[in-house]
Amino acid sequence: MQLRAMTKADISAAQRLKEIAGWNQTKSDWERFLETSAAGCFVAESDGEVRGTAATISFENRFAWVGMVLVDPAYRGRGIGTRLLEQTIKYLDAMHVPCIKLDATPQGKPIYEKLGFLPEYEIERWTLRRDPVQVNEQFHAGWPADLSPSLVEEIVEADREIFGADRSALLKSVHREAPEFTSGISAEGKLQGYALGRRGSFADHLGPWMANDASTARKLSEQFLSRSNRDVLIVDYLKSNNIAGQLLRSLGFSFVRPLTRMYRGENAFPGCTERLCAILGPEFG
Repeated sequence: MQLRAMTKADISAAQRLKEIAGWNQTKSDWERFLETSAAGCFVAESDGEVRGTAATISFENRFAWVGMVLVDPAYRGRGIGTRLLEQTIKYLDAMHVPCIKLDATPQGKPIYEKLGFLPEYEIERWTLRRDPVQVNEQFHAGWPADLSPSLVEEIVEADREIFGADRSALLKSVHREAPEFTSGISAEGKLQGYALGRRGSFADHLGPWMANDASTARKLSEQFLSRSNRDVLIVDYLKSNNIAGQLLRSLGFSFVRPLTRMYRGENAFPGCTERLCAILGPEFG
């Protein structure tokens, strides 16, 4: 088993592993990692075939993210996932990144704990499955695709405070691919909330989603529902956010699985999670 840097030529093989796992990411998500952190993305290769993946992305060198840790089911139990994680840690430590973060499944949490990761807070994935009639009733074609550049800049600046670091390049990439999902609500000249979304392989994904109050949270979520024409919608919301939890239940979302945000190192930039309804996604934070 050989570990090496991932290249764009590996994306189709990585997508195969993603499909086996039933995840929602697309080719564009792999490209975002490679365009931002090519040297920090890795594959495990055996007999010329990719059997595992792991990707990293650093945010202002304040902290880095580890995501897309996948292992071919036929090769599990051989320590491939652990070796890939150790490789990402080795790489990020060499880059002098003071903190590494990730979102762990219950199965992965014990492995991360052995590698020095500590829990920060809990996240839950919820989904909404709509029948075609419901989609047609909620979908509104013709939403303006272009937001003013000033509003987009205001959103990414607000996100820097909420997330804990600048990820404007990442968010602008998400916005360019699905501008219809980007929303910002202001009152008295001040941004009260924002939301973005992505079109995944089988579902549309809401996030990040931030709101200062329940009314703003509802407006943003309802805009997302009305701008999506997919049967399945996904949200990864902070379990501590009662406003988001109650709202998702009222909209018909149901619980799928828990996730634990974890960190290794000094968590000096935790962000302002009390106003965060949902994350961008486990792969990006």
